[in-house]
Amino acid sequence: MSSTTEKFITTKKASQALVDLSEQEINKVLGGFAELLLAKKSNILAANKKDLAQMEKDDSRYDRLQLTDERIEGIASDVRNVASLPYPVGKILEEKKLPNGLELSKVSVPLGVIGMIYEARPNVTCDVFSLCFKSGNACVLKGGKEAQHSNEIFVEIIKEVLRQHSIDENIICLLSNDRQETVAMLEAHGQVDVIIPRGGQNLINFVRESSKIPVIETGAGIVHTYFDVSGDLAKGQRIIHNAKTRRPSVCNALDTLIVHRNRLGDLPQLVKQLAEKKVEIFADEEAYEALSSQYNNDLLKKADAKSFGTEFLAFKMSIKTVVNAKEAVEHIGKYSSQHSEAIIAENKAAIDYFIQHVDAAAVYANTSTAFTDGAQFGLGAEIGISTQKLHTRGPMGLKELTSYKWVIRGEGQVRG
Repeated sequence: MSSTTEKFITTKKASQALVDLSEQEINKVLGGFAELLLAKKSNILAANKKDLAQMEKDDSRYDRLQLTDERIEGIASDVRNVASLPYPVGKILEEKKLPNGLELSKVSVPLGVIGMIYEARPNVTCDVFSLCFKSGNACVLKGGKEAQHSNEIFVEIIKEVLRQHSIDENIICLLSNDRQETVAMLEAHGQVDVIIPRGGQNLINFVRESSKIPVIETGAGIVHTYFDVSGDLAKGQRIIHNAKTRRPSVCNALDTLIVHRNRLGDLPQLVKQLAEKKVEIFADEEAYEALSSQYNNDLLKKADAKSFGTEFLAFKMSIKTVVNAKEAVEHIGKYSSQHSEAIIAENKAAIDYFIQHVDAAAVYANTSTAFTDGAQFGLGAEIGISTQKLHTRGPMGLKELTSYKWVIRGEGQVRG
């Protein structure tokens, strides 16, 4: 038996004791974790600095990787938020009594051991642990090598808190950068119950194609916003600017602006603020012509086949011109990763058509796609944004980290 397999077996065994913890005990541990995060802020920043030193500042992942005092405080706040949420395990979801007297109840239970594979986002380590712990799950983590030092200090702090409360520290396991450990996790049937990849499309494709364990796909976001013929210009300016420039390296950031042909005259105003952030625009022929003398020529390029269906994760955006909402929906259907899609319109029929026909985890009307986030949805934090339809969809909080079992109580009944 390999040492990696032994890690998974140890984690699985440790997970079985989580069901014995009370909600009060769980919340106390999470509170202690939040406090220790703040107390060890300097240690965390020092570890993160080692990771940042190995990455170029113009790398699109740099912002995701970087930790600051404010971001650590935000992580601690998210942990406290999770602690304040209702305990999701042991809830009776459904119950009924059959004519033969059998009493049936459908009860929520943890998924078990969650294998998480993610890229250069060290905050995910804390989010995953707090959500898994509050929902009675153990976790095996494989973070990106770019964040190894940051992930190690976070797991070190988590294990210190667990020891303080006499809880088996093996309920969390951080794998090394050895690719073979990742492959072993994807094949750990019986020890790991579900795999959740969070990152770019290449990572998700690799996990989906390689895993022998059920996979919940999260992360990749090819995001569109359609500005309808009835769209309000002022709303459009604010929404587009926020969706594209707030944090361009995150999965809910805008990638493609779709604009109604009859509103091309307003396109320069719609994207005017983007030039201040040096957003590079790849425009189709009609949009390029509308912007050619109105947008910074150094930032304006003609779109090609690769401009659409691309998750830029940077200050880059494409523009597609359409004749109506139907064509906008068709374009989205062709290129969307089914993450987050939006319409800016005042016409109710156009909004209703868009919401009904766009297939995505989150569909917005007259607001920014930046809101696709577990904390923003009131979930405390998230383990990822599921872009599939089986089991769960959208931000994955506590409830989404549980399954259920049927409990049947009888008085000696037998089946004829």
